[in-house]
Amino acid sequence: MVKAIGLLHHPKIPESQILAQEIADWLEARGIQAWAGSAWDEEEVRQHVAEFDLLVTLGGDGTILRAARMAAQHKVPILGLNLGRLGFLAEAEARRWEEKLSPVLRGEYWLEERMMLHAELWRGGEHETKPWTSEALNDVVIGRHSLARVVHLATYIDGGYLTTYTADGLIVSTPTGSTAYALAVGGPILPPQLRNILLIPIAPHLSLDRAIVLPQGATVRVKVSTDHQAVLTVDGQFHVELEDTDEVVVKASPHTCYFVRVRDRSYFYRSLMKRLK
Repeated sequence: MVKAIGLLHHPKIPESQILAQEIADWLEARGIQAWAGSAWDEEEVRQHVAEFDLLVTLGGDGTILRAARMAAQHKVPILGLNLGRLGFLAEAEARRWEEKLSPVLRGEYWLEERMMLHAELWRGGEHETKPWTSEALNDVVIGRHSLARVVHLATYIDGGYLTTYTADGLIVSTPTGSTAYALAVGGPILPPQLRNILLIPIAPHLSLDRAIVLPQGATVRVKVSTDHQAVLTVDGQFHVELEDTDEVVVKASPHTCYFVRVRDRSYFYRSLMKRLK
């Protein structure tokens, strides 16, 4: 039973904040505790997220990606209401919020599970420093920074050497991320219920130029070789500058992201074709 709901609005979309208050009033009139905050204020949201039975996002896919990284470790499901451009991850357009929330409050919904990635950045060797870590719902990207020069990425799968990509970068993606950056560079589209890891090079030069699909349990280790600035990007929302000899390790996260769905279970392909058009 849903007793407390967090509403995450997009701070740069005025309509989002107005709608969050409207939904909060509607919920409280029905005896549901409502809390509203900015999806960009991660410190504050993390202080409250474990208290919620549901997170409702009011924005685009970027807002959902932020919510996923905060909610997954507490197993709090997400209902995405789209105010953005594409809305691949959202359940519905924001104007239909009451149509979607009403059945959810009655318990008439199902939960869709999406795998996430866990990324670690090691500098100075695994036995010398603690790694920087992050979770990702879409992808982890290792690549060049501002200069239009390739980086060399020695890539290992489960400890065994695969290849050294000479490229603009390398995308390590979830099935969810297969319709994001990975799709833009020619990667395959994977159904969201799969739990595979995708490797897709970006503009490879005289090196492996095909996507590789790995099992969920695989561990990807990438050693960076560059004489200029490289960067590690998570879900396209924040980045960490990389140095020569840095190593990035990516594997399936122990946390799962849950989406509340009111639509039928075959929605994905219809939604995909609608968005691609």
